[in-house]
Amino acid sequence: MPPTPSSVFFDAARGLAVLRTPNSVYAVRIGADGSPRHLHWGNEIGTDALGELLVADSPAASSFESDPAPDELAPQSGARFGPAGLQVRFADGTRGAQWTFTGHTVRDGELRLQLADRRYPLAAELCYRVRPGSDVIERWTELTHTGAGDSGPIAVDRLDSASWTLPALPDYRLSHLVGGWNSEFQLNRDRLPVAETVLTSRRGVTSHHASPWLALDNGTAGEEHGEVWSTALAWSGSWRITVHRDPVGRATWTGGFGHEGIGWSIQPGESLHTPVFAGLYSRDGFGAASRAWHTHIRTTVLPDPDRDRPVVYNSWEATGFDVDGPGQLRLAELAARLGAELFVLDDGWFGSRTSDRAGLGDWTPRPEAFPDGLRPLADEVHRLGMAFGLWVEPEMVNRDSDLYRAHPDWVVHAATRDATEQRNQLMLNFARPEVEAWAHRTLDQLVRDHGVDWFKWDANRVVTEAGWAGCPDPDRLWIDHTRAVYRIMDRLRADHPGLRIEACAGGGGRADLGILARTDQAWTSDNTDPVDRIGIQHGFSQLFPAQAMAAWVTDTPNVATGRTTPLRFRFHVAMAGALGLGGDLTDWSEAELDEATALVARYKQIRPLVQHGRQYRLHGAGGVTAVHYASRDDTEHAVLAWRPATRFGHPAPALALVALDPAAHYLDIDEDTVHSGAVLTGRGIDLRLPEGDYASRLIRLRRTV
Repeated sequence: MPPTPSSVFFDAARGLAVLRTPNSVYAVRIGADGSPRHLHWGNEIGTDALGELLVADSPAASSFESDPAPDELAPQSGARFGPAGLQVRFADGTRGAQWTFTGHTVRDGELRLQLADRRYPLAAELCYRVRPGSDVIERWTELTHTGAGDSGPIAVDRLDSASWTLPALPDYRLSHLVGGWNSEFQLNRDRLPVAETVLTSRRGVTSHHASPWLALDNGTAGEEHGEVWSTALAWSGSWRITVHRDPVGRATWTGGFGHEGIGWSIQPGESLHTPVFAGLYSRDGFGAASRAWHTHIRTTVLPDPDRDRPVVYNSWEATGFDVDGPGQLRLAELAARLGAELFVLDDGWFGSRTSDRAGLGDWTPRPEAFPDGLRPLADEVHRLGMAFGLWVEPEMVNRDSDLYRAHPDWVVHAATRDATEQRNQLMLNFARPEVEAWAHRTLDQLVRDHGVDWFKWDANRVVTEAGWAGCPDPDRLWIDHTRAVYRIMDRLRADHPGLRIEACAGGGGRADLGILARTDQAWTSDNTDPVDRIGIQHGFSQLFPAQAMAAWVTDTPNVATGRTTPLRFRFHVAMAGALGLGGDLTDWSEAELDEATALVARYKQIRPLVQHGRQYRLHGAGGVTAVHYASRDDTEHAVLAWRPATRFGHPAPALALVALDPAAHYLDIDEDTVHSGAVLTGRGIDLRLPEGDYASRLIRLRRTV
């Protein structure tokens, strides 16, 4: 059979589905029992060669073993003993599904495999999508109750978006991100045990502590070599991914929204659709995998990806809750002098908000701080040449607020349980239509009344005592709240095309492909210490591009760590993402203000590379790390290198720049010297770092021939 020119192909005679990307092939077969079974994911294999893999289901080695062919979504029936991605219960107590394959559709890069239960009114579609030029395969599941109106609900204890399977490898290594508040996105790599490894958030948000991204390899892949398989879930609420390495050497994983112990029901005629669980294969290491993710996020996820992310000034670390109009105006004038393009008024501007104990929910300017409202400040910020932004936390409420006193029933709370407060606040239930409508109306009015160009949307607590009085299916709030957040953001952006939104949840507690589909960037961490930020930003970059990574320069000593670092070092670390400023500029000396102005201007020179170029993570000896940004056509390059600590007798060695063309020559723009590409890629470039700790340098290169 000749190879199909399409990116998606289905051979009905053989029950073979094939999805092709520029650098990979994904193949599924319909098993003898009617269930879609995994066939191949990895390097290019021709359609005829895939046919050789289409062997009939063979019996298991013994009655104690599972079926030999992995499921695309295990349905909790048959001789399947690994984690089940689909867990359902029917009215008579029967669990699991037994499928009949009923058909397929292929259209515009999308494949749908259609299934129906043999005896119960349940249907499913396993959905796959590939996009031109991308190696990412997007997958999701749609489950439908097909019964008559009197057939009763079907309980759904688990509905994952997809299951993934690796080819047989001699060993397996798991890469994933761990952390906590102020220490998010710490990259962890360990040999995958023969067990079920669960990555999860039970918090109602993506979480500081784990990320719905992972990568697997055979234990030998490096930054620029080796096969890597990785996946990312586009969901901003609770989630669970279970990685299973069985005793015979197979590695699979399944994941989706929700965590253990909660479930939903679907009524006759109702469907439940999962978020996208996306995956990609790279044969050129973790760096190539990250660059493929970055391209995918820029081209299919981020809104308005071609627009530069502005240099932000945020007032929080300067003023805390001590906010008033004259003070904010003085900060705005200094921020404009430095070259900031966006001024964000943070917490403390509304209601009775003079501490974190009151005011959340009352989104009107605090009269004592802004007797004439926010419009005079917004107008002056605009006159200074900057956009105007506001910090908001619309999902939360203090007990001491007019909103809570009027609507105590709007909070997420089980009526027979004491409500846990976190940061002195409770969480509003956006799954209630009236609460969602209030939130959209309130935010829409803020934009219209105050000329708001930017929201920093924060969320400083997680879900506890989840309940919904009077709702027959209260666990739906775990899904419906998150989807309401999405709808509100989508509506605001549609109604106000110039509005931009930054995702925040007490730092990096809500950063995922779902929230980034309706926000411009994510606040990476409340920890702005540049030494800590190097590791945080390294983990963040495994999935997300630099333009989505908010990175601030703040005061020293740092409020989180007490560490004192030079202004140049703080800038060079923050310049690796979407640059922001967050210190108390009124305390900066004239020399510091002048140095910061020059560094902001330097950032703007390299911003097109940082925010839109290809990113390479570099590791040298002597504690040196760097990030290299390259233009698509190889003409422009920027390298940011850092050495937090020095050791006597260990000068920083040359750093190899693997992204360059060995056959070309490159001009160091600031040093006015030309280097051979062969030398820079082989022996490396002399970083010429300053003496002592917290040394850093920005190097700009331009291809000459």
